[in-house]
Amino acid sequence: MILSKDLEYIFVHGLSGWGSYDEQYIKMPYWGMRGGDLIPYLRNRGYRSYAASVAPAGSAWDRACELYAQLAGKRVDYGKAHSEKYGHARFGRDFSGCPLIPAWSEKTELVLLGHSFGGATVRLFSELMANGDEEERTASSGEDISPLFQGGMEKMIHSIVTLASPMNGTTAYDMFEDPDFDPGSVKVPWWSRKAADLMSRGTRRGADARDPKDSAAFDMHIDNAYAMNGRITTLPGTYYFSIPCAYTVKRKDGTHVPKGDMEPLFAMRSYQIGAYKGKTAGGIVLDEEWRENDGLVNTISAMVPSGAPSKKLDRNNIEKGKWNVFPTVDGDHMFLQGGLIHKHYIRELYLDILSLISPLY
Repeated sequence: MILSKDLEYIFVHGLSGWGSYDEQYIKMPYWGMRGGDLIPYLRNRGYRSYAASVAPAGSAWDRACELYAQLAGKRVDYGKAHSEKYGHARFGRDFSGCPLIPAWSEKTELVLLGHSFGGATVRLFSELMANGDEEERTASSGEDISPLFQGGMEKMIHSIVTLASPMNGTTAYDMFEDPDFDPGSVKVPWWSRKAADLMSRGTRRGADARDPKDSAAFDMHIDNAYAMNGRITTLPGTYYFSIPCAYTVKRKDGTHVPKGDMEPLFAMRSYQIGAYKGKTAGGIVLDEEWRENDGLVNTISAMVPSGAPSKKLDRNNIEKGKWNVFPTVDGDHMFLQGGLIHKHYIRELYLDILSLISPLY
């Protein structure tokens, strides 16, 4: 079997995450965590793998711009129109002296793996790479503009893999804005409330004067996620894979509760997601199918972006331009990262994913 020689495997972390540009990665690698750093393990097996660092609570747009700058070895350009609209500096860190990958050219082929909100990041990144952004082209007419907003780089996107990603948003946010539902009324163990408070502290936006709409929290609301899906193209020449997770038990009354050894940080939210059903402000019905979850993301949301073509994974018939959905993994939201308190060995799982992708043309 002939393997592609030009694939670069780019791993993009989720909300409140970190990558190889961050000191925290040395102390605890985001990719592998308790089970050991996944990136050098994959490199030693011939997969050129890299861990990107993007804004922990930033919007999918801002993160996509940061990812491009790291890969291409350029200064971050958030776009003239975008930065003016949301009230922050147009330019960010300069990666020209420290690119994530050694070489970047039109022959580079990227396999983009995004965990949690990293999934939205890599999907929007792929859209900009392929089609750019008309608003930015208009706003920057006659000025320097990032190649990312010009588009025309679709051939560089070989594959996209989303890992427990809220591609259609998560009710972890929406249920707090539903006047007909009180999350606080859901019975949960006392210790789960304290653990959930620790998690919420890590996901709050900092006081950086940016518009709240330019954040991960905004993008993960279901109406907003659906709107984002409407602008992201399913590229006909790209392979798509999704890996959903679930770690709840369905009760007789139709609600879901977390399994006993779910990470404590997620337990309370899992109970609440498992009890919620309702309707978004935009009219999207959230029925009992939305109750199964991994502690933070609804399992149904991690399968396929709204409106995109899909099919169950068939290892003998993997199609381009269509989401190939893996069987649901029996694990919570950090299982695919190697676990926080509970140690999970995930190396063989990732070797399986990459060995499935590497021969594809």
